[in-house]
Amino acid sequence: MERVTIDVVSDIVCPWCYLGKARLELAIAEVQGEVGVDVNWRPYQLDPDASSTGTDYRAHLINKLGGAERLDEMQDTLRQHGREIGVTFRFDDIKVRANTLDAHRLLHWAGIEGREIQDRVATALFKAHFEDGVNVADHEVLIGIAGRCGLDSAVIANLLASDADKAKVLDEIEAARQMGVNGVPFLIFDGQYAVSGAQPPEVLAEALRDIARMKAEARKGMI
Repeated sequence: MERVTIDVVSDIVCPWCYLGKARLELAIAEVQGEVGVDVNWRPYQLDPDASSTGTDYRAHLINKLGGAERLDEMQDTLRQHGREIGVTFRFDDIKVRANTLDAHRLLHWAGIEGREIQDRVATALFKAHFEDGVNVADHEVLIGIAGRCGLDSAVIANLLASDADKAKVLDEIEAARQMGVNGVPFLIFDGQYAVSGAQPPEVLAEALRDIARMKAEARKGMI
């Protein structure tokens, strides 16, 4: 069975990224037994100017999107898409426009421990923001998520209190922008093929099958 690695460039406060994560999980489930899939979570910041204490979430989005009506339409669409695959968006409970740099640092450290833990942390961060409405820039929130996901809370607390890996995460975000990533989610398959946006599960599943098929054919050609 061929294995495919997917680097998911995303941001924790991006609703399409949360939706895209759920759709990717459905796609991976669909190809189980046909294609092995390894997922790495890569950082991106849609709103790098947000503060660590946060400012008003809804007011910021109204200003960004050009009006409350447009925002409400987008959020209604996202709620509908979410209901179809079991994702709950509670936008009214989100009060804080949070900076996600420290959340991405946490994801980086989780990735060092392994893909399973990193994926667990990614899910917990999305849920904290979009379902629980908590500030994902708050260190206590991040430490709590780390502990529940199997990381050492004391170690994470010390790392968050320092500047550890800030430059590394920012460099990775800049590298993504230099590659042409200007919107997320952005999926990179085996470092070669890119898929932009929260694509339907069937599209992602077919992409996985196609890439696995090409890898298998290339391998045969080398024999």
